[in-house]
Amino acid sequence: MILVANAGSSSLKLSVVEHDGSAIPVASLADAPPGVTAVAHRIVHGGSRFREPVVVDDHVRDELESLAELAPLHNAQEVRVIDEARRLLPDVPHVAVFDTAFHATIPEVAALYAVPRRWTTEWAIRRYGFHGLSVQWSSERVPVPRLVVCHLGAGCSLTAVLDGRSVATTMGFSPLEGVPMATRSGSIDPAVPLYLIRTGRLAREEVEHALEQDSGLLGLSGISSRVEVLEQSAEPSAQLALELFVHQVAAAVASLVVSLGGLDAVVFTGGVGEGSARVRAGVCGRLGFLGVAVDDALNTAAEADAEIGVGSVSVRVVHAREDVVAAREARRALRL
Repeated sequence: MILVANAGSSSLKLSVVEHDGSAIPVASLADAPPGVTAVAHRIVHGGSRFREPVVVDDHVRDELESLAELAPLHNAQEVRVIDEARRLLPDVPHVAVFDTAFHATIPEVAALYAVPRRWTTEWAIRRYGFHGLSVQWSSERVPVPRLVVCHLGAGCSLTAVLDGRSVATTMGFSPLEGVPMATRSGSIDPAVPLYLIRTGRLAREEVEHALEQDSGLLGLSGISSRVEVLEQSAEPSAQLALELFVHQVAAAVASLVVSLGGLDAVVFTGGVGEGSARVRAGVCGRLGFLGVAVDDALNTAAEADAEIGVGSVSVRVVHAREDVVAAREARRALRL
């Protein structure tokens, strides 16, 4: 059995995953049951160095720590979890699996930014993409040629999957780019933070904190970062935040179709993607010109792996199982 450690910016989810995909939650690293054969650590950002799962030794651990600047809310926490896990479970191998790895297939035309070439060649500034473990799971559950996966949760990203391979995605160099999220702004004009810093209105650290922690649904609504709270609110700002979110997600789906040359299916996954019938209906309602439509009753009652589409494009709700993919990648690295 594989112990999977999924460390977020402020949380740690642990589960033990068997070969058949069954999993049980674990309260803490100290409570790992006997019989664990390896620990799989989900790492958000692998940079240009890590595109495959890798067994963690001291050198790899230090390389992971050096990537913390690329995803400061996640990678630093994940390294701390690796350190603690290696201390408590020193006799089993530890494997790092990367959310960015699934997106290594994105072609340069969709991965590069129009910036000085030195930025790309010397400093590895490019689109990396995230939520790869979740997207990989969804693409396996819905094996169609042309798929858009909408991973919507506290962090949100959409990915175009062509014949099982990532070819475009909304998150970029960092998990800050793309559609608005719970507390992250998503894409904005880069002149905005430059203006705020240049004019002395905010310090660099204040801008970074605001874009990561005080923006998105929370910043727009001034009420909450949680979709379920906003859906129950009568405040105009809450409804505006939801409408903007739905509009941006739908626009992202439409833009990703360019990389696919058409659309066979849309998947909704993640806490919001699985949990909000209103968001799903709103997004799909804006995509009718692509053949996307949902049945209201099916959408309202949807559970894991349900089909809710009634148009020419399949619409599926898929329960995210990043833990299963992480465990499988660890077994592959260890040849178990």
